[in-house]
Amino acid sequence: MNEILEEKPLKSEAITIPEWLPAVPLHNAVLFPGATAPIAVSSENAAQAVELAAKGNRLFAAVTTKSDDPDEPLSLKNVYRTGTAAFIIRMMRGPEEVTQLVTRGVNKVRITSVRHRNGIPWARVQVIPEEFNRTSTVEALMRQLADMEEQLIKKSPGIPNELEGLPSSLQNPHRLAYMGLSLTRADKHRLQQVYQTGELEKKLRMALKEVSRELEIVELGGKIQNEIETKLSQTEKEYYLREQLRAIRKELGESEDENEEVDLIREQLEETLLPEHVREKTEQELKRFERMPNHSPEYPMQRTYLEWLLEYPWLDQTEDKLDIRRAERILNEDHYDIKQVKERILEYLAVRKLNPDIKGPILCFVGPPGVGKTSLGQSIARSMGRKFVRLSLGGMHDEAEIRGHRRTYIGALPGAIVQQIKRSGTNNPVFMLDEIDKVGRDFRGDPSSALLEVLDPAQNSAFRDHYMEVDIDLSKVLFIATANVPDRIQPPLRDRMEEIRLAGYTTQEKEQIALRYLLPRAITENGLNQSDVEFGKGALEFLIQGYTREAGVRNLERVLFSICRKIAVKKTRKQWRKVKITSARIEDFLGPERFLGETKQRTARPGVATGLAWTPVGGEILFVEALPIRGGKGGVLLTGKLGDVMKESARAAISLVRSRCKKLGIAESFFKDHELHLHVPAGAVPKDGPSAGVTLATAVASAALKKPVRNDLAMTGEITLTGQVLPVGGIKEKVLAAHRAGLTHILLPERNRKDLDEIDKPIRKELTFYFAESIDDVLRQALSPSETRKSKRKSTRKKSGSTSSSRKKTA
Repeated sequence: MNEILEEKPLKSEAITIPEWLPAVPLHNAVLFPGATAPIAVSSENAAQAVELAAKGNRLFAAVTTKSDDPDEPLSLKNVYRTGTAAFIIRMMRGPEEVTQLVTRGVNKVRITSVRHRNGIPWARVQVIPEEFNRTSTVEALMRQLADMEEQLIKKSPGIPNELEGLPSSLQNPHRLAYMGLSLTRADKHRLQQVYQTGELEKKLRMALKEVSRELEIVELGGKIQNEIETKLSQTEKEYYLREQLRAIRKELGESEDENEEVDLIREQLEETLLPEHVREKTEQELKRFERMPNHSPEYPMQRTYLEWLLEYPWLDQTEDKLDIRRAERILNEDHYDIKQVKERILEYLAVRKLNPDIKGPILCFVGPPGVGKTSLGQSIARSMGRKFVRLSLGGMHDEAEIRGHRRTYIGALPGAIVQQIKRSGTNNPVFMLDEIDKVGRDFRGDPSSALLEVLDPAQNSAFRDHYMEVDIDLSKVLFIATANVPDRIQPPLRDRMEEIRLAGYTTQEKEQIALRYLLPRAITENGLNQSDVEFGKGALEFLIQGYTREAGVRNLERVLFSICRKIAVKKTRKQWRKVKITSARIEDFLGPERFLGETKQRTARPGVATGLAWTPVGGEILFVEALPIRGGKGGVLLTGKLGDVMKESARAAISLVRSRCKKLGIAESFFKDHELHLHVPAGAVPKDGPSAGVTLATAVASAALKKPVRNDLAMTGEITLTGQVLPVGGIKEKVLAAHRAGLTHILLPERNRKDLDEIDKPIRKELTFYFAESIDDVLRQALSPSETRKSKRKSTRKKSGSTSSSRKKTA
């Protein structure tokens, strides 16, 4: 570095500041009057301004820019209007054309104009006099500020000790404030804000705030440094003691191989086939593990992470056995009926056989509990020759359970997806996500959002687990989800899945399932012989109808196990003879019937109608009761824990029947003289939805006409105020519920006629269906005597089979 200008001290006498001065921009600092500071000048124009000042009176205008861009031309818009007239004490030419200055601030000036002459920026300045009056407030502020500056000089390692005592000697409050600001590392905008403040007390308070903040940061840094030094000294002490212990063990003839674990992991790495990106990550982490002392707290966590990287089945997969006949045989062995579900599974396997690279759909089995959703996934895995893993999502609230925890946390592990795949030992298992509709969400995140990536074939080839920190290919995994209520699934997640519905089983199907699967399993698991348990004719049907009322077969399995356990007790006491189990024997084992056919008794009086409802556990029948109370004011009372939609349906039903009083033969004064009480039994169970509209209207009309509703008829459908009957959902579940309850006639909306195709032909043959377009069709069927309807049904069946239309029959 060559000096190009000799050092010249600034004389103490007053210096006359010319009106125009060469302007030098300061991009990251503020120069204060009285402060000596180095300045580096790199831009060509600023360097020319400095050389011009050096040839003259060595004065220039130091102006702080508003932006940090050194290439932005100097103008009045991009500089702060308050600057400093500065004197060049020393100037040196450094490397890369950088001019180094040692300057001292002379006067505070106001920048009124900026002009460029021959590329050199000039600033027009006016000296701002800084007068002061040392009041008691100013004196107090000066003492506090000087005291803090002294503390800052002592505690800050970057400030020379020669400055100690200087703040206390300053008598000018402006210079004291400027010195305190020079000792801080505040950004230029905050410094400039203090600098351009004219009021002395305000300036001192602002400077005091900046110095106090800097002092607090320095003290905190010192505290942190002391903690680090203490920790390092403790680590060094432990290392020294361990080295001594190792030397003692060596003298005693005891060997200790520190690198044994590292060598084992490296050997495992060489023997394991890994994708290239995983191998690079593993080698990188192994090098870090090798340098880590075995007494470090991170040592076991690093070892666990390496074990996960090496033990995950990155390239291990089972070969698919895509034999369609074999798959069909296995599905038929494991499950009875559900033909549509089996057909869809066989379609998937056939397409997979013809196009192995296809990204398969995400299947979602939807249905009530106990219909075989989970066991279907096991059958698919068995038919394809793949491993089967299951993850229950019910009650899951934390997103990290899907994506894993980051390794910064103590006890961190990968997410449940990675854990289950590792447990399977292959990268292409059949993965069942059970109860996907019961995923929760709270402050810890939304697992459903994390599952969006897992279940998207376009994204899951590069799934990112927070713990593993490498891309994981999930595209080879066959994901199957199960749900009871699909409406609870997040819409974007539901859109990624193909829903396959399992409505439930009829009594005849349950008998076959019990004989083929449930009863043999119950006999074997309870230590009995097949010859010990034999049901007589009609006994199983009695058991199903009297002790279970469900869409699935879970409760049926429980009662069969209960019977086998009781037989086992009798057998061990040598009190059991090999006889057929009859209905009477079932009552001895299980007590009296739990479910009785009460439809005829419940609908024997006017005002009671039988409806059909859909629930998450399958279809159910429900009774609607209407009771007119004489002496009322024409009001309506609704009970039975009804939801808002069902309450609105009840009011619409009453209005609809009132509008047809004359047509139905109801006295016009009936609704004025009576208060109508509508009740839906099972009062503790919430009920809602519009599909009970026709049942509510029928119950009201029956009560008003004092005419009972047919006891063999169940109905469903939404009504409007104009009397139309609108279609509803869950037809298959509702029909099966009516069939289980022993009802033989079902009334449905006309626009639901197409839904009968989902119901098996044997069931359709046992039932008679009526289809209604208006409430008149409903009442015409519901309020006619059953005996009359029987004769009409016979004549109708001869003509049109097992379905008929109320409107057509009337015509």
